[in-house]
Amino acid sequence: MSDSQVRVHNFSISLDGFGTGEGQSLETPFGHAGQRLHGWAFETRTFRRMMGREGGGVGVDEAFASQWGEGIGAEIMGRWKFAPKQGAPTDEEWRGWWGDEPPFHTPVFVLTHHPRPSIEMEGGTTFHFLDATPAEALAAAREAAGGRDVRIGGGVTTVREFLEADLVDHLHLVVVPVVLGRGERLWDGQEGLESRFDIEAVSSPSGVTHLTLTRRPRD
Repeated sequence: MSDSQVRVHNFSISLDGFGTGEGQSLETPFGHAGQRLHGWAFETRTFRRMMGREGGGVGVDEAFASQWGEGIGAEIMGRWKFAPKQGAPTDEEWRGWWGDEPPFHTPVFVLTHHPRPSIEMEGGTTFHFLDATPAEALAAAREAAGGRDVRIGGGVTTVREFLEADLVDHLHLVVVPVVLGRGERLWDGQEGLESRFDIEAVSSPSGVTHLTLTRRPRD
């Protein structure tokens, strides 16, 4: 078995467990949640650099945000993280939300029931499109990662499926003090999840709580 870790970072959820709002589209990528789940991140140095901006905080939120890229050799994401649910150009035209040079700088495997040819972007990111189970996608990502870790980038359904398959070693959640009421919930079908992980919580002055779930040794 590979020694590489499967990691989730900077994944924001509301107090009632929603990772995105209802009504996602090209104009509203996170639905009715807007930017409420991610305001904490936009103020960190890591995310500002990712968006080509200077400055940013260097406190608790930055300490967690900055771990996002360390040791990562590939990413897996769902179809709806790569493209909007409504209002996107045709699949062959859409090249992601991130411009000509996405922030990943690694191979990225997009899970979809409608595969298309790979897209090579600037800066080392290549999008590959797979119709695969979580285990099959992870095998492909690990081969591409060359011994480095694999990041599960979202969205909610993808993270939930990898948790259900017990394939996640490190899960960093950011609990944001908002109540969304509707959208996509991370915890559906996850009863007893806490028994598999050691869990730590760190509160931030920004009002969010960082939860770190580390997988206990498997039998």
